[in-house]
Amino acid sequence: MNGLLILDKPSGITSHDAIHRLRRITGERSIGHLGTLDPLATGVLPVLLGRFTRLAQFFAAAEKTYTGSIRFGFATDTWDADGTPTTPAQPIAFTAAQLHAAAASFLGDILQTPPAYSAKKISGTPAHQLARQGKPVELKPVPIRVSHFQIESFAEDRATFTLTVSSGGYIRSIAHSLGQLLGCGAHLATLRRTQAGVFTLTQSHPLAALERLAAENAASPETKDSASSPAHEAIAQLCIHPRLMLPEFPSVTADEFTLGRLCNGAQVNLPEFTLAPTVKVFRSRDDLVAIAHRIAGTLFQPTIVLG
Repeated sequence: MNGLLILDKPSGITSHDAIHRLRRITGERSIGHLGTLDPLATGVLPVLLGRFTRLAQFFAAAEKTYTGSIRFGFATDTWDADGTPTTPAQPIAFTAAQLHAAAASFLGDILQTPPAYSAKKISGTPAHQLARQGKPVELKPVPIRVSHFQIESFAEDRATFTLTVSSGGYIRSIAHSLGQLLGCGAHLATLRRTQAGVFTLTQSHPLAALERLAAENAASPETKDSASSPAHEAIAQLCIHPRLMLPEFPSVTADEFTLGRLCNGAQVNLPEFTLAPTVKVFRSRDDLVAIAHRIAGTLFQPTIVLG
């Protein structure tokens, strides 16, 4: 199965766990997600299946939008509600106005230190493995951009928020830093990703619903491994149409001669797109064959060939 499917990840499992379950649902071994969600978090998790996993590089810079809540009064070692408190409970002494002002200080281009309990690697080892072993974890701050951070409500020791951040940004880090700034400690209590790039919750599918759909469309024993099984076809219908993927790249349908040259790595002329730097090249309405970039004029070179 080749496609882009938008999952609504449930809380309590890792993104890797979600991919493992999707492999069992679809029978497709080659699957990769576009942007990790922590076990605590729910929401939009785009995944590429089959040959489309080769397109991951084009989604790397996508912004992500979240809703969630922050609990003030103490910090945790993981910087979220799954962790162990690392500071004694403290009273909430700041006002709503001070909270809004503190949140505004995170807007724009900032340097952010990733959490020790994260997938960031230190000399090839994930930081969270070192942290769980009690070993020192030193992660360098990285540049990110927070384009939106709005405190929606504040009562007692909790605040709800909406936030949009560039790829690589950690909401746990923002919650932790906000607590430090306000002098009382804080951690991320809940988190839901509502958008990743152009993909939103309205396009997402809960894992449990996909599992039910696969069960309801289970193939007969003689066709259970077939790519044309009812379950396979039912899941495939839920994938994002390839012409809607990477909307910044125009789509062009090429003839078989041109496609043959592209598939062999040769440069081809695509006169319809003299100005587009990169295009999606199709064999038919649904069959994405390649991504190509413009060399000069109408001459394009294949970047990725999907076959």
